[in-house]
Amino acid sequence: MARIVDVAARLVWDSRGRSTVEAEVAVKGARGRAIAPAGASTGSGEAKCVETRAAVRSVNTEIRASLLGKTLQQETVDRTLIALDGTPDKSRLGANAIVAVSLAAAHAAAAAAKKPLWRFLAGKRQIAMPVPQIQVFGGGAHAPGSVDLQDFMVVCVGAGSFAESLDWTSQVYRAAGARLARRGALHGVADEGGWWPAFDSNEQALAELTGAIADAGFEPGTDIGIALDVAATQLWRDGRYHLARENKALTASQLHALLLQWIERYPIVSVEDPFAEHDDEAMASFTRTAGGRVQVVGDDFLVTNARNVEKAKTIGACNAVLLKPNQAGTLTETLECWRAAQAAGYGAIVSARSGETEDLTIVHLAVGWGVPQLKVGSFARSERMAKWNEGLRIEEALAGAQLPYPARRLFSRSARGRSP
Repeated sequence: MARIVDVAARLVWDSRGRSTVEAEVAVKGARGRAIAPAGASTGSGEAKCVETRAAVRSVNTEIRASLLGKTLQQETVDRTLIALDGTPDKSRLGANAIVAVSLAAAHAAAAAAKKPLWRFLAGKRQIAMPVPQIQVFGGGAHAPGSVDLQDFMVVCVGAGSFAESLDWTSQVYRAAGARLARRGALHGVADEGGWWPAFDSNEQALAELTGAIADAGFEPGTDIGIALDVAATQLWRDGRYHLARENKALTASQLHALLLQWIERYPIVSVEDPFAEHDDEAMASFTRTAGGRVQVVGDDFLVTNARNVEKAKTIGACNAVLLKPNQAGTLTETLECWRAAQAAGYGAIVSARSGETEDLTIVHLAVGWGVPQLKVGSFARSERMAKWNEGLRIEEALAGAQLPYPARRLFSRSARGRSP
């Protein structure tokens, strides 16, 4: 196997105009490059970033020296980075430095093998394209002063291909924007490209999104479902969940009841982080109650950590995990979390962050690892569309050789056709 001959980094800029780290890893005759993203809504258990210039210096000095001459094997690279940092949360060298190098190493290995990254990661395994979760309305930390919930997304549960999912979503996205414009409720575009709405309540967002699905000519629940990211850790304060838009402070049981009402009234198929990262009991209770009908996803609750998935399985919390490479810090740790999810019988979604770039790595991870869902933000802004378009290219390259598109199978147990 090839040995690393160079490692370098530079400061670049993300979708919010904030600095981040781009790293390159080279072997003789091949080179890989990747950029670290950043989140606005973060779990306390995430790997920690450091100031960008300090992270770049670390790559160009300590990290470079530690990797030169090493075999370009992913686990070797990642274990070297973890040991060099020496902290449990990657706070010395910075997760932004470490994840950029980790991902760049994967690209370099694929380039050395003369394969696209998705094909390199898949090996001889058959491939199914992931099902997109695509934001239509942004809220929470992604659109301050808007609705409290962070993401109101669509999932094309009746689509037959990745391309068809994007086509349907484009129609819903435009219909939703038109509805907002007609009522004078359109403030602009949120961090991840979704519409930045002026709603009076969180439920109004659900009603408007259901209406947009119908306006676009689709059957809510049968053709297209709704996925929510509550991001409840951001709502937790002084022992209550605060819905500022509605001037409400709810107990866990009250929030539980509210979410169940919404699941009854609207075509919801997935709920992410319905309770705060520390609220094990509430998360387990909600999973017992709603997990047979909807996907219950852990983001801040699991922070792409295999041990957290194993614990969640033990207590009966969640049935799916969000996979964010920069949340874990390395590709190896992200893959370990995906394997733990598979062992637990959990679903999974590879996810982007609110601070994104033109980097396409996560699309290749979802396809190459066989992760059944992909979430990169909305159907607008080039840092998002670059990823959706890369998925189209991959689906085209498969040219019918892929496994059946999994949308219907993934959401077959979700209630269909509900309307307000």
